[in-house]
Amino acid sequence: MHDHRRLGRELELFDTDPLIGAGLPYWLPAGAALRHTLEEYVRTAERRAGYRHVYSPVLGKRELYEISGHWSHYSDDMYPPMDLGTEQVVLRPSLCPHHAVIYRSRAHSYRELPLRMAELGGMYRAELSGVLGGLTRVRAIQLNDAHIFCTLDQVADEARGALGMIRRAYEALGIRPARFRLSLPGPGGKYVAAPEMWRRSTALLTEVLDASGLPYEAAEDEAAFYGPKIDVQVVDAAGREFTLSTVQADFHQPERFDLRYIGADGAKHRPVMVHRSIIGSVERAVAHLVEQYGGAFPGWLAPVQLVILPVSDAELPAADALAARCAGLGLRAEVSGREHGSLGARVRRARLVPYQAVIGAAEAADGLVALRLRDGRRPAPVPAGEALARIGALTAAHSTALWDDEEAEPVRG
Repeated sequence: MHDHRRLGRELELFDTDPLIGAGLPYWLPAGAALRHTLEEYVRTAERRAGYRHVYSPVLGKRELYEISGHWSHYSDDMYPPMDLGTEQVVLRPSLCPHHAVIYRSRAHSYRELPLRMAELGGMYRAELSGVLGGLTRVRAIQLNDAHIFCTLDQVADEARGALGMIRRAYEALGIRPARFRLSLPGPGGKYVAAPEMWRRSTALLTEVLDASGLPYEAAEDEAAFYGPKIDVQVVDAAGREFTLSTVQADFHQPERFDLRYIGADGAKHRPVMVHRSIIGSVERAVAHLVEQYGGAFPGWLAPVQLVILPVSDAELPAADALAARCAGLGLRAEVSGREHGSLGARVRRARLVPYQAVIGAAEAADGLVALRLRDGRRPAPVPAGEALARIGALTAAHSTALWDDEEAEPVRG
């Protein structure tokens, strides 16, 4: 069983320090490369789906969260307010209040809807030290969040579109959902007391799940305080189930922030707010991928995609030139020279890298690349430009395959 906490340190992805604090990991270069690639995948997918990106502050006045309902329903998980003169500000526990304020800062017509607003933004949870661990339970979270402001009759289509984005992301990442869950409210006072609002939002999400043909289970006491959710559940390496992605229908915050749009009749109408996260928090997504792959990430996601192995110092100029070509093509490559040991030792050291390029005298003279694939296959030597083009095409397609044909032969001997 892979443990992302151990592997994260062995692979130099992330670490922690008592001076920074528990639940506040920092990212090392390899982890930052992985995280950046994952974030760029999400941003690109969102742009193609018609989302517009924003940035919002990680602080807000206490009043903001009193209006949204977080202060009365969620304050136990929030950091205490900080006094600034006559005001109090709070580290945000969620991005949705900021996005609601951004929406209401401009007048909107029904012709603009659905308006899809996305942000990869920081939020903060006052987690107790006893529950913190690795990247799965942290105090500073980078959330892949989005909010769609739409008319009532657009909600189902937007929720289905969000589920489609989640499905495509899981295919690219090689993630298999364990199940889909319709998360409903339970007894107690932690949920907004608005029975009709809950009925409408639950009916909408149930309709989406039924129409999708996805098998799902209803679960009480798992909803957000303001509305029900479709939760995509996955299982970690220890067999524990957790929520990675969500789609939510929210009538509560549009009401609290008095959000409006001008309808075709010229009158003011209330939009519905669909919350949606493709990969949830970046931290939890990376933790799951580390444990799922044991560090042998898909080629497009790997921190180092190609390691270049000159046989001797004489091939170093050719190796450096190949690394420069990779950088120009947006591929992440490193040169591993003789200072890292014998060729065999360097091959073993780079065992998790998707592609190894051995540069000997013949390859340097002819401009060829002899690739070794991580799975043990070894394609025939090809011109360097062709090898990089094929790797680049697989990377651009976010493919989990290492090579695009069956020509590669397994390494023998």
